Amino acid sequence: MEPTPEQSPHHAYPDHWEADVVLRDGGTARIRPIITDDAERLVSFYEQVSDESKYYRFFAPYPRLSDRDVHRFTHHDYVDRVGLAVTIGGEFIGTVRYDRINEQGRPASAPADEAEVAFLVQDAHQGRGVASALLEHIAAVARERGIRRFAAEVLPANTKMIKVFRDAGYTQQRSFEDGSVHLTLDLEPTEKSLAVQRGREQRAEARSVQRLLAPGSVVVIGTGRTPGGVGRTVLRNLLAAGFTGRTYAVNRAFDEGLTTLDGVPAHRSLGEIDEQVDLAVIAVPAHRVPEAVADCGEHGVQGLVVLSAGYAERGSAGRELQRELVRQARSYGMRIIGPNAFGIINTAESVRLNASLAPESPARGRIGLFTQSGAIGIALLSGLHRRGAGLSSFISAGNRADVSGNDFLQYSFEDPDTDVALLYLESLGNPRKFTRLARRTAAVKPVVVVKGARHSGTNPPGHAVPVSRIPDATVSALMRQAGVIRVDTVTEMVDAGLLLADQPLPVGPRVAILGNSESLGLLTYDACLAEGLRPRPPVDLTTAASPQDFRDALAEALADGTCDAVIVTAIPWVGENGNAETGDGEVLAAALRGAAAGGPAKPVAVVHVEIGGLAEALAAASSTAAPRTRPTTLAGRPAATPGTTAPGASATTATPPASPTTATTGTTAPATDTAQPTAATATPDTPSATTPTTPGRIPAYPAAERAVRAMAEAVKYAQWRRQAATPGKVPEFLDDTIDEPGTAALIDTLLGPAPDPRGRPLTHDEVSELLGRYGIPVRPTLPAPDAEAAVAAAARLGYPVALKTTAPHLRHRADLGGVRLDLADEEALRRAYGELTDLLGKPAELLPVVQAMAPRGVDTVVRASIDAAAGAILSFGLAGAPSELLGDTAHRLVPATDRDAAELIRSIKAAPVLFGWRGSAPVDTAALEELLLRLSRLVDDHPEVVSVALEPVVVAPQGITVLGASVRLAPPPPRGDLGPRRLPNY
Repeated sequence: MEPTPEQSPHHAYPDHWEADVVLRDGGTARIRPIITDDAERLVSFYEQVSDESKYYRFFAPYPRLSDRDVHRFTHHDYVDRVGLAVTIGGEFIGTVRYDRINEQGRPASAPADEAEVAFLVQDAHQGRGVASALLEHIAAVARERGIRRFAAEVLPANTKMIKVFRDAGYTQQRSFEDGSVHLTLDLEPTEKSLAVQRGREQRAEARSVQRLLAPGSVVVIGTGRTPGGVGRTVLRNLLAAGFTGRTYAVNRAFDEGLTTLDGVPAHRSLGEIDEQVDLAVIAVPAHRVPEAVADCGEHGVQGLVVLSAGYAERGSAGRELQRELVRQARSYGMRIIGPNAFGIINTAESVRLNASLAPESPARGRIGLFTQSGAIGIALLSGLHRRGAGLSSFISAGNRADVSGNDFLQYSFEDPDTDVALLYLESLGNPRKFTRLARRTAAVKPVVVVKGARHSGTNPPGHAVPVSRIPDATVSALMRQAGVIRVDTVTEMVDAGLLLADQPLPVGPRVAILGNSESLGLLTYDACLAEGLRPRPPVDLTTAASPQDFRDALAEALADGTCDAVIVTAIPWVGENGNAETGDGEVLAAALRGAAAGGPAKPVAVVHVEIGGLAEALAAASSTAAPRTRPTTLAGRPAATPGTTAPGASATTATPPASPTTATTGTTAPATDTAQPTAATATPDTPSATTPTTPGRIPAYPAAERAVRAMAEAVKYAQWRRQAATPGKVPEFLDDTIDEPGTAALIDTLLGPAPDPRGRPLTHDEVSELLGRYGIPVRPTLPAPDAEAAVAAAARLGYPVALKTTAPHLRHRADLGGVRLDLADEEALRRAYGELTDLLGKPAELLPVVQAMAPRGVDTVVRASIDAAAGAILSFGLAGAPSELLGDTAHRLVPATDRDAAELIRSIKAAPVLFGWRGSAPVDTAALEELLLRLSRLVDDHPEVVSVALEPVVVAPQGITVLGASVRLAPPPPRGDLGPRRLPNY
């Protein structure tokens, strides 16, 4: 929306202030600057505000706005005077305005840094969080324009507005003057204000998904008059599932005399329905969708599931149609699943919604499933059904133009019917937000992800989201840091999901193996070792073992305090006549379930080969029965008996491991945004770790490696949960040795008043000065354009020295002869200089330098870089072949905590080299961890530092030495995750 020419030509219309937001009740609204053309909208809005609200705004009866008022409230310079409006359907429902003032409270311009702020929200929309959203956005605008404080006068009776200010989390002062409450808010974001903002975001976005999954009424738009077709199929599936709400069919081509279709009311338009409909499923051709969306918006529909294809998956023209679809729906306050969606399912007994193309609604269960692919969704639904698993909810988002995996995580976090969240993702629109939400959700329930399109470097057709350039291995490491269980295939996702939903978490990696096949037991044993588990020798019950023998052996294994999990292997056994018998799977299943139910809470998985009915019987512990609850275990059986530890039952303090040998089960991740909730500590905003479960279900697998892989993922996740219960932190001692203001001033000087958007690399001296301000000294180097200069440099630095080439094609390539070490005197230096130039080329090509020798140690590489989508990433590896050839590099998101730093250096495969491998001296890993923390602080404090490489960093038994460093500065990329709440505009 553009301003009229009447507005100040010096301040262009700030279109980046426009934003779609989700309100407290799950509906959406548009926030934008007010312009001169809004005069009629403003007057209409004011007429709908109650006299009481007007009195609270103006401190006196104020029945109508004068022409002067209207002109004042619609003319802004977007610097000293700013007005924002919240709109739905193009009409105002709330406004906010600030006016910059001086110390005397009179109108002013910069450098005055205080502004008076006032709000007005239409009474019909009060309680929806409109004022809170406006405060977030007007505060961000004010900070952008150099305003640091808001002042507000509020009548004592206006308790709602006082609460908006009080609950915002900003530092504030309050006084009572002349019959009103005077409030002053410091607009600098605080930990509390950010937590408040994210808490509101979570509740609003979760509610928006909940409204889609639990509607009171559904209309299918595009229902065919004859059987078949997409719309008629969805209507049939809705009825077959037993949807508990009201259902309607709409098609403008219906005959006027048609009143019912398949037993539900049939109408030609939404206007003929005598109630407001909550959810619309749109199944009409793409060119007719805008008409259907407008009809929905004008009649108060809350959300849309758009099954229609022909959008971004068809190219640029379709992408623009998709963007227009989102804009149109959001203008009416509606959220969209799709387009090109497969549909949604909610198996809750109070809802029973199957608004999808799935012909059979899955059974009730504890697994929530989100997929960006209809085909994958079909496969997952089929696979879960075949394994006897039930679902709590299912969303197939298609092109995910609006509702995304992030929204599903917000919903899953607080959904009491979901114990495990499974997600198939082909793109991450906001990786920063995804990792933040995943970390918080994983603290209370497992999150299992399969990422498609991992190596294409582009997004799948239809996914109009920012492309991240970070390698897939880095994405995987960051997911692990956030507690996400990242698997490679949808089969592995189902395998892991079943174990996590049906069994408690293991307290360690020790696995007991028992069964009636020695060979299958050995295969399972080998698979455990390959996955980093610690298996006990398999117990062979022989092929003559009966179901009772299995029960006794399982009960004994569960009672053994030296094992944390059990894998049972079973093949057809030998009968009395000597023939192999598949036996009655139900009998064996009952025996195993009986042993599991009577023993301590430890996970059990079954590997079976050709035993008829076993898998079905193990999964048949009623997925539709009402779940029972028991404290702190995730699923499977009651809480642990004395002497055992149920997952999440106690917050075991996890300290950084002393060596990599203590982390044999995989990389662990740092603390979550909040401490791990338990039944005793959960708050109203944090789901309790008390989890509903269905007793008796034991997952069965047709191959040993599949069962073991699922168990290994459960072990690593349980370890992450235990460590996440105690947050890591940034050591306070760093504050005394870091010059943050001086560094900021230096960066401003280096970038200059008009920085190149592409950025600039720093010289060696600039790098040394910048890193030195954060306590990261770089060992000096001196140029050596000839032998005499090399000798002079060595004399300044002191022998012994190193002679190195710095030409790009030879840098860090000791294997090519470009580095000569331990040159003890002038003679050795001159000889090395001659050999270097004779072998590799002229000094002008080699760019040789002289550097004082560092203490012997392990050469490592430390890097930090900014990805536009994922944010700042800290990386570590050993220098040379391990990191460059083998890709043995670990990654963590910035800011890094002490636990992150400790885990970072221990999570690479070559980590034993740092801890005394094969009798070598252990190196100073504490100093290395401190270096990682300092670099993390640098890039976190100063987003202009877009790339840092410290190579090599020599880690000696005592201390570290940074021998080489490069830094690149650039204007900071936008940080949408730190701004006010807004929906993405793809």
